[in-house]
Amino acid sequence: MLKTSEETLDPENWQDFRLQGHQMLDDMFDYLENLRARPVWQPIPDQVREVFHQPLPARPGDLREAHATFMRDVLPYAIGNAHPGFMGWVHGGGTPVGMLAEMLSAGLNANLGGREQIPVEVERQLVRWVRELFAFPETASGLFVTGTSMANLISVLVARTSVLGKGVRQAGLSSACRLTAYTSVSAHVSIAQAMDMAGIGTEALRKIPLNDQFQMDTAALEAAIAADKQAGMTPFLIAATAGTVDVGAIDPLASIADIAERCGLWFHVDGAYGALGMLAADIAPLLQGLARADSIAFDFHKWGQVPYDAGFVLVRDGALHYSTFASPAAYLQREARGMAAGSPWPCDFGPDLSRGFRALKTWFTLQVYGSQKLGRVISNTCALARYLRQRIESEAKLELLAPVALNIVCFRYRSSDRINADIVVAIQESGIAAPSTTTINGQLAIRAAIVNHRTKTCDIDALIDATLSFGADIERQAGQGTHE
Repeated sequence: MLKTSEETLDPENWQDFRLQGHQMLDDMFDYLENLRARPVWQPIPDQVREVFHQPLPARPGDLREAHATFMRDVLPYAIGNAHPGFMGWVHGGGTPVGMLAEMLSAGLNANLGGREQIPVEVERQLVRWVRELFAFPETASGLFVTGTSMANLISVLVARTSVLGKGVRQAGLSSACRLTAYTSVSAHVSIAQAMDMAGIGTEALRKIPLNDQFQMDTAALEAAIAADKQAGMTPFLIAATAGTVDVGAIDPLASIADIAERCGLWFHVDGAYGALGMLAADIAPLLQGLARADSIAFDFHKWGQVPYDAGFVLVRDGALHYSTFASPAAYLQREARGMAAGSPWPCDFGPDLSRGFRALKTWFTLQVYGSQKLGRVISNTCALARYLRQRIESEAKLELLAPVALNIVCFRYRSSDRINADIVVAIQESGIAAPSTTTINGQLAIRAAIVNHRTKTCDIDALIDATLSFGADIERQAGQGTHE
């Protein structure tokens, strides 16, 4: 008789495991409760990096020891976006509720590719809520994905199917097919990546210049579309942005929607973080025209404060979305009853068959905090950005480099680009705050993206004080007593 092992990966002593699990949970509660006592970020010592250069372990280890390694060598050296002083990139801060929901999801270990299970119904509930938020019809479809980069790719593929028909899935793009798409020069790089991965090519993406508010210039957009049509091209997609990566500008969505409708183009909106401004009463009017989009890509893990990752794509034409991805296969056979019921499945609307339960942490976040409170958090990040603008305008040594449309502020210390770059690194290494850099009109800017729900005016003041202090010290050390 064939002998089998009776080993399992469950703990031998559940009581000891339970006690250790409670300790691990308490340690994370302590971490979140006492974030302000920690540096935002700190450099990784060589000896810590060496801990993760060890060979593959062959024998079982101890959970308590693994946890101790995490607390000592992982937790202190993360990028720090949970900290209220983190302003480097558009990263959400997460919440204790989201953390607990992620734990529940991991315990359930559900695969949301499809099949007849309540976790899929939870995701469908989120699709209905998102339709309601953006005033989309009941026939619209939606899907959780890793992030807006994947959501942008899905949208480009659906738009490609819209213009070429679903036969393109089998035949591919012919040499005679000369599709062109349009976005602004400040659009996220994932739009170009989506064109690349869709087989259309980045050369077919026209990058439209900006107006003085850092928005897509609609006159230049219309001229580019007309020129391509005249040259025998087939314009098929406009990708507008709601909250640009550099300065947080919102493209003129209503005007772009008019152009897309008039020219017969797919109107996509990359709303990675800005689209959720619809939750905030004072921000929603700035997004006029968003409800007219053919597709919207955004992240719950940014302004929605859901733990990473929780991206989402919403498509107005659910049937077209389905026909772009659905792939019948024997092992994915659908039934009217049993575990193979519940068609269509989420895997019919995207490339992934294996999908985590991202919807649960999003459901918990909306269920526990409510849309109104989340909207107030979004409004407050924008109010803090305006406060930062005021602080900059009140300091002679600082200058604002771009309008403050939402929650991103770009400014500089009145000195050289090198001095400004050194200031940012000095602030990051100090642990006081974590801004980043970008380039605005040829000048290096200190960029502060205020996304975290924990950020307060004291954190803004700390950033300004550190900028002035480090700026003076670095300038003095460099022997620069004059400004550019």
